[in-house]
Amino acid sequence: MNNSKDIIKVRLHDGIVGLLNLGSILLASQFELNWIYLAVVVSILQVLSPITKFCPIYAILNKLMPDTTPMQNGK
Repeated sequence: MNNSKDIIKVRLHDGIVGLLNLGSILLASQFELNWIYLAVVVSILQVLSPITKFCPIYAILNKLMPDTTPMQNGK
């Protein structure tokens, strides 16, 4: 990570993942328990991403922010 745009990308990733987890937990507590599966899937992807070197959120952010260092892009 060389520049401030890379740091912004990492913070965006963390924020999006956090919102997905919190949102699914809130939806599960208020409406239907099946929303908790979204938090489970996001957590599993987070655990597997260092092994697989792929993260769907980073894949999207890499496309939206082409002037930054590609992260978790399967390489």
